[in-house]
Amino acid sequence: MAFELPPLPYDYDALEPVISKETMTFHHDKHHAAYPAKLNEGVAADPKLEGKSIEDILGMISTLPPLVRNNGGGFWNHDFFWKIMGPKGSTQPSGALKDAIDAYGGRDKLKDDFNTKGAGQFGSGWAWVIKDSSGALKVTSTPNQDNPLMDDAKEPGTPILGNDVWEHAYYLTYMNDRPGYLKAWWDVVNWDEAGKRFDAA
Repeated sequence: MAFELPPLPYDYDALEPVISKETMTFHHDKHHAAYPAKLNEGVAADPKLEGKSIEDILGMISTLPPLVRNNGGGFWNHDFFWKIMGPKGSTQPSGALKDAIDAYGGRDKLKDDFNTKGAGQFGSGWAWVIKDSSGALKVTSTPNQDNPLMDDAKEPGTPILGNDVWEHAYYLTYMNDRPGYLKAWWDVVNWDEAGKRFDAA
């Protein structure tokens, strides 16, 4: 079964003014759309990948060529990215996720560490909040379209939050102000979705 571009879970202008309609349209319909198309090419060229889920593929990524790594990561990362944002997400974390954030040092510390990690990611990449093997939260970053689910991730774990710090994600609104974008992004975090992912991890 071929991988397909999933639709956005909200309207293109739903995250304004944090993320503009123009950015969202270009990001989803052009950048994200390219990843499943190229990923399908890589899968078609390797019989052992036929029928595997994207998570299965990421779990064996160290054995696969750059075409599959880059596009498989880009496909999963963007689908995750859209889902952990929302115009009407809860404004506060709750339940087990809130307890984990408190254990980390509080929401302000989590945000500051995440923003610092994202701003400091050289070139293109992603900033993440993951649940590690001990059940604790950890802030990480990855280059390009890598993510913490990959079998060769330097800091593996289950993504709870993630932000795209490739320039195409913010440049039309924020120009080269990546720190400003990171700071504003918290206004559209869907804490309900993040909590569900934490509970399921």
